[in-house]
Amino acid sequence: MLTASYCAEELFADPPEPAVRIGLVTDLHYAAKPPAGTRHYRETPAKLAEAAKQFRRDRPDFLVELGDLIDAAESVELEQQYLATINEQFSGLCERRHYVLGNHCVDTLTKDEFLQAVGQPKSYDSFDFGGIHFVVLDSCFRSDGEPYGRKNFKWTDANLPAAELEWLDADLKANDKPTVVFAHQRLDEAGRHSVNNRAEVRAILESGGHVLAVFQGHSHHNDLNQINNIHYCTLAAMVEGSGAESNGYSVLEIDSRGTIRLTGFRRQESYRWPAVG
Repeated sequence: MLTASYCAEELFADPPEPAVRIGLVTDLHYAAKPPAGTRHYRETPAKLAEAAKQFRRDRPDFLVELGDLIDAAESVELEQQYLATINEQFSGLCERRHYVLGNHCVDTLTKDEFLQAVGQPKSYDSFDFGGIHFVVLDSCFRSDGEPYGRKNFKWTDANLPAAELEWLDADLKANDKPTVVFAHQRLDEAGRHSVNNRAEVRAILESGGHVLAVFQGHSHHNDLNQINNIHYCTLAAMVEGSGAESNGYSVLEIDSRGTIRLTGFRRQESYRWPAVG
């Protein structure tokens, strides 16, 4: 049995069909190198293959990869090989995909090199699907506003720069749909895995009144916080632990009433949040 039990409200007896279904993975850290601590880099393709079977059953409308698709390499050429290998597998799972930049994605590569390789034009953006507004954030900027790339950063110095904050504020003010946000570094708790100016980001998310939830990775373990009516859900990393039982991935569903249901597999917890109002 792969599915974890729901740990929030009881399920409706007869829930409506989802308006949108999304496959979620995070922190794959693929690399052709030996394990380091609890991270088993070479096992990621097998774990992703298991997730692919579930996604083929559930037929998500699109996939979101929440950052750190690859691990760091000693050279640009080797990191590009890591990226080409794992993205060939990932891109075959679903035609429509969205990539959140993680700090390891641009440890040796530049953002443009990563984005070009995965076929995504922007590192942060928004789009509508199934009556829901989705926002993809990029927190891979130093406190001085410089973008990560070519080993020019400390991973604990994660920020949304002024231009992205302005864009986010304008984007949310122009939107009246229920909204879900995807991020890599955490926007809820304080700590080494968090965005430095997270309070400013949260104030913008709260100001529009339409943001339902934020899904994030980076700290590699399940966590859930609710701050001012927004759920901040941190997902389990795929790279952690050896063997199929240590895998982690999920399917996110949002129905026409605004109920959010996250079905987690293996180490990933499952949640359900009823519609507000």
